[in-house]
Amino acid sequence: MLERTRREWGGQQDYWVFGYGSLIWRPEFEHVEHRLARVHGWHRALKMWSRINRGTPECPGLVFALLTGGSCQGVVFRIPQRDGEAVLERLWAREMLMGVYDPRWLHCTTPEGPVKALAFTLSRHSPSFTRTLSDEDYRRVFMQSCGRFGTTLDYARETFESLKKHQIRDKALEKLLRLAG
Repeated sequence: MLERTRREWGGQQDYWVFGYGSLIWRPEFEHVEHRLARVHGWHRALKMWSRINRGTPECPGLVFALLTGGSCQGVVFRIPQRDGEAVLERLWAREMLMGVYDPRWLHCTTPEGPVKALAFTLSRHSPSFTRTLSDEDYRRVFMQSCGRFGTTLDYARETFESLKKHQIRDKALEKLLRLAG
């Protein structure tokens, strides 16, 4: 998939990365510009099992996924062509460690005009996709799950606060966080 993503980028120009979760508040790469953006046909959902970063194999946590349907507001980051390969390698080490995401180039709408950005999406056929979780399931994960980067609850709250700073409202996330008390 990395080779396909490289080919689709082409290496001859800057490219954009779409952040919808922790990439917004912890991108871990240099960029020369960022913009608010919206993708249509995809939405942010706390519906991906995390057995390392926010949980363990015995007590899985959750992280955000970009799933088909709806729309999602986030942030796009412009990566200069000269840094493109190095940033792509870092992104791959971070996002594709478990090979769960499906990287895609998505059309994003920004106030300054449209851009095509690399986004890490999740297939509903992936074993990491949670399917439907009850309120009690979310409460349990928020109370118990912790991995090498901390708890699912901290991750969800940090994402919520970052979205708020960008004046992005995510009603589904607000509802989930109310479950945690």
